[in-house]
Amino acid sequence: MHYPAWYVPLLTSPMLIAAIAILHVLVSHYAVGGGIFFALETRYAYRTNTKEYLAYLKDHAWFFILITVVYGAITGVGIWWTIGLASPLATEMLIHTFVFGWAMEYVFFVLEIVSAFIFFYYWGRLEPKVHQAMAWIYAFSAWMSLVLITGITAFMLNPGGWVENKNFWAGFFNPQFIPQVITRTGGALLLTALYIYLHASVRVKEQSLRELVVSRSTLPAFIGAAWVIIGGLSWYLFLPESAKAALAAAGTLNIFMVLIVALTGAILAILYLGPYRNPGWVSPGFALLLFVMGIAAFSTGEFVREAVRKPYIIYNVVYSNQILPEEVATLREKGYLEGGTWTSAWVRALYPDAAQSQQIDEKKLLTLPEPQQRELGRVLFQYHCSSCHATRDGYVAVSHLLRGWTPEMIKDLVQNPEKYKFFMPPWAGTPEEAELLTKFLLSIAPPRPGERRSQ
Repeated sequence: MHYPAWYVPLLTSPMLIAAIAILHVLVSHYAVGGGIFFALETRYAYRTNTKEYLAYLKDHAWFFILITVVYGAITGVGIWWTIGLASPLATEMLIHTFVFGWAMEYVFFVLEIVSAFIFFYYWGRLEPKVHQAMAWIYAFSAWMSLVLITGITAFMLNPGGWVENKNFWAGFFNPQFIPQVITRTGGALLLTALYIYLHASVRVKEQSLRELVVSRSTLPAFIGAAWVIIGGLSWYLFLPESAKAALAAAGTLNIFMVLIVALTGAILAILYLGPYRNPGWVSPGFALLLFVMGIAAFSTGEFVREAVRKPYIIYNVVYSNQILPEEVATLREKGYLEGGTWTSAWVRALYPDAAQSQQIDEKKLLTLPEPQQRELGRVLFQYHCSSCHATRDGYVAVSHLLRGWTPEMIKDLVQNPEKYKFFMPPWAGTPEEAELLTKFLLSIAPPRPGERRSQ
């Protein structure tokens, strides 16, 4: 209501955010774990004077910077672009609430970039102690970026005491903060090991050096897996009640949770039998299998984490359709179309007879020809429902969900969505607007299989 709606055909805007965000997260965690890897391993290589290992680390550093700095920066900008268009109100609130946190994150991000380039481009020209110091500066900066961003994203799932006092620190150190920092740090270590296995299996031809690289990365992988398990259990314990209910009620999320557990168990078993017991097994095919399984587990976990926030984008603060909870009663009284800057201007421009007074006369909207009423319903759907639903085709297309429903059933759903599915936001419009939206939904709802729509 505060901003114009952004329509993404078929995929819907939240799913576009999810696609770009997951692609970024898979690299940003490598940026964190990789920093720790380089800090520890350059120290080991200098201390043992293993020149072959140092040469490998330099080769891996080029790959690391290409992926994390170049690709990571592009997808990071992509996230800001998509969330600004798809969830502008939530983005605005996160920026205003955590402006100090974002400022700190940008400082650490600049420090990351500078130290990463010094670490790589001055390789062999710096004293070993200075070179190692650059690696540790990068590792600490990257991890601090993770901590700061995690505090803000964890806030979206459980703001904790911030809802009452609006204090920056209460919001940042929310109930989900520590569980998610543990989980993401562990995920960074585990995922980095999988990147290293894949890179080493392709780039290192000498068997003994490849086994050294694999062996050195296996213990951090096990530590990371343990932290993921501990953090994941803590994450569940500190979920809000509605998030736990959504997790239990959604069949898809149940399947995804089983998939995460199964993949994590399989990865641990393969890590033990392969890299730990038999590092020579790590061929390109073996490493690719582990990598794909890790990517699948990580991506599925990210999807579940985002999905359980419904019906909110920011729990108890912003609904998934860009409405503040305290606005619902007002919009039900004066009208959803009237309450939005863009919807109000659109109605006044196209239907001036219904907007001659200070407020839109919605009873007059119901006297318009049926095609125009359905068009008004389409606009209501665009602003009120399209954050989660496509129309006729696409992700969670509402037409397929309403197949064969009667007008009475659809109207009751429109007026009481949260009673049908508790993870849907409540209706925030007048009875007349509910009638308009019902007519639009009826126009796109196909009949039951084998039935014909009456003419």
